[in-house]
Amino acid sequence: MVAKQLSVFIENRQGRLGEVLNVLKTNKVNILSLSLADTTEYGLLRLIVNNPELGKEKLAKEGFSTMLTSVIVLKITHEAGSLQDLLQILAEENINIEYMYGLSIEGDEASVVLKASDLTKADEILLSHGVKTLSTEEISNL
Repeated sequence: MVAKQLSVFIENRQGRLGEVLNVLKTNKVNILSLSLADTTEYGLLRLIVNNPELGKEKLAKEGFSTMLTSVIVLKITHEAGSLQDLLQILAEENINIEYMYGLSIEGDEASVVLKASDLTKADEILLSHGVKTLSTEEISNL
């Protein structure tokens, strides 16, 4: 299943991240995971939230440059090598991983947000290997 990631482009200046987070807080958009990459001039904030469409709408209304991106959120066991095993499966099928980051969810499994060169194929491959993936709707219920 494919989920939606909320991405926000922000100026790399003091307090700007707090402004983004305040908009989400005010509108009750819950952050489940985030990744922040920066350069000297700007940052790219990637978020998995319970309501990505609402987050995008409210941030855009406040002047933030936002977009929704399709990603795969996959659940993996807490065992050494389990992530490498899944990445090897995708590599054997010529799927390139563009980026990934962890997702904090309670339970016996870890979750990873993954952006791949061919999401549909990657999702099919993962599902055929018994990997549980989460949709935006399932994430909203966490």
